Amino acid sequence: MNIIIPMAGRGSRLRPHTLTVPKPLIPVGGKPIVYRLVEDIVAVCGEEIQEIAFVVGHFGEDIERELISVAEKFGARGSIHYQETPLGTGHAVLCAKELLQGPVVVAFADTLFHADFKISPKDDGILWVKQIDNPSEFGVVKLNAQGEIIDYIEKPKEFVSDLAMIGVYYFKEGERLLQELEYLVDNNIIKSGEYQLPDALRRLTEKGCLFKPGTVNEWLDCGNKNVTVQTNQQVLINDSLKTPLPVRRQIINNNSIIIEPCFIGDGVRIENSIVGPHASIGENTTINSSIISNSILQNNCKISNMNITNSMIGANVSLSNPPSVLSIGDFSTINE
Repeated sequence: MNIIIPMAGRGSRLRPHTLTVPKPLIPVGGKPIVYRLVEDIVAVCGEEIQEIAFVVGHFGEDIERELISVAEKFGARGSIHYQETPLGTGHAVLCAKELLQGPVVVAFADTLFHADFKISPKDDGILWVKQIDNPSEFGVVKLNAQGEIIDYIEKPKEFVSDLAMIGVYYFKEGERLLQELEYLVDNNIIKSGEYQLPDALRRLTEKGCLFKPGTVNEWLDCGNKNVTVQTNQQVLINDSLKTPLPVRRQIINNNSIIIEPCFIGDGVRIENSIVGPHASIGENTTINSSIISNSILQNNCKISNMNITNSMIGANVSLSNPPSVLSIGDFSTINE
């Protein structure tokens, strides 16, 4: 099985954090978003992953190497494909058309999920969906009496379904999806100047391809600072339920309290402070005389005399200031 992960978007709602790091590589619970997304997919696939294609803008060689390493950690090949112009979700998938062969999962890299179902090789296709209270804000699917998907509606003004598409799709035959995506481009079938993946899905459905909804138990968003902090909190809770509390031999704890669940990277030094609950602290960060909860701090930060909550702090940041709710990018310094 192959996986295609479109991730060329600018992540503007998560700025300033995405000015130096693409959103899928922002860590939640100590792991990049894209790594956790692949974990979620592997959990429902039950098959070996041959290749993971990352569809990107021009992020630079360091970022590309990091993405390749994500694929290798799952025993798969990694490949980089460029979307030079933002021409929609269908166009993004088509940028990695070499992987549209045999079973393939397409997953957009701004969401995480948990699901109990397993992909069956008998299924033509599966669309991951979540039942929601506000379907008018999302793309939804409509089902027939047999529970099969018969239509795809973007932000319906009137109620037709409360099953929102979360941006993860399975295709038994990637070649069929390739044919329909190329049809959209060849015939210039666009909406708002973009080639949309649901238009290809609709054509597949009309030709007899049976898509089933794969209902997820949990859908976690990473679209902006507040929801990413909430996702970090839930990920830490979920991780703590699956594994024992960590033994942290590579940190220095002087007269401090750690309230679980937390992620604390190697080389962290905590003095006269309270960390947690729901805090993710990046490697080689120093925290002194501070209280930090429900927040994400990346690597190599220096925090002193702060009370931080509901915040995201980039890498290589130095802070010493009164209590705050913060969203601060990399290489920032704020002192009283």
